[in-house]
Amino acid sequence: MKFKAPKWLAAAPMAAVLALTLAACGGGTSASSSPTDALKGSDQQSTDKYTTASVTPLDKIDTSKLGLITPGVIKVGTLSDAPPNIFIDDKGNFTGYDNELLKAMAAKLGLKVEFASTKFQSLLAQVANKQFDMGSSSISTTDARRQTVGFTNGYDFGYMAIVTKQGATVKSFDDLKQGVRIGVVQGTVQDDFVTNTLKLDPVRFPDYNTVYANVKSGQIDAWVAPSQQAEGAVKPGDGTTIAQKKVNTQNFTAYAVAKDNQPLIDALNSALDAVIADGTWSKLTAQWYPDRPTLKEQTPDGWKPGSKAVQVPAAK
Repeated sequence: MKFKAPKWLAAAPMAAVLALTLAACGGGTSASSSPTDALKGSDQQSTDKYTTASVTPLDKIDTSKLGLITPGVIKVGTLSDAPPNIFIDDKGNFTGYDNELLKAMAAKLGLKVEFASTKFQSLLAQVANKQFDMGSSSISTTDARRQTVGFTNGYDFGYMAIVTKQGATVKSFDDLKQGVRIGVVQGTVQDDFVTNTLKLDPVRFPDYNTVYANVKSGQIDAWVAPSQQAEGAVKPGDGTTIAQKKVNTQNFTAYAVAKDNQPLIDALNSALDAVIADGTWSKLTAQWYPDRPTLKEQTPDGWKPGSKAVQVPAAK
């Protein structure tokens, strides 16, 4: 059974909201040697300070000064197995909501995009070390991650979900306790949440395909997952289910860029505002998230994508 996204928590229990205000795919910090507060900075007021007041007009962007590895080409690290956000289709093309949005942004700048597959647990370090110009992986913009990389303005929010075998005893986040074999993808917000907030020891996997396969086989009891990836993984006949409705998370998702490459961050912010203003963002959001067809369902109250200045047209 697949749950539709709530109209930003209309149906979500308040206790779950307070306990799980975390961002989705790309996650928080990996399990670390010192405990971290997975909720720190996870409210909209905190993240608002990172959103720019406005952006540089596109015609004022000098694309020759963006510090790209290859002039005219944005080299992007992304994932291959996390639909509907970032994945490779049956024709071998990198696609998904995040990557299609990025392609539209690059077109506004007159730049080409070159994708390369990597693992999430390596991605931020690879961006920081400039193996890639940027990372596209529905990355949650936690304060801990801002110590490693810079981020664009936000383009989405995330949800969390629990995936189990049908008929499993785990029905909700409240059932995640000692003795439950909990799977996570290493280095994600879900890893951080289970490890540092629930104080449990999850089974860590390198990618989404592997953790889901272990749910299906019964090797783990539950997968704490980004809800978008959970919806992309669970198929009829798999014997699995999304056990709990999606839960709103408060850190917006954004593209990662090396901290010292402010020109590229600025250019991407300009391009993001452009694709928001012309309706591309709304169109892609409705296309890739069929359960989010309208602006009210696409954004939580008090937040919108892009800079503070851009206006978001309703999806058509």
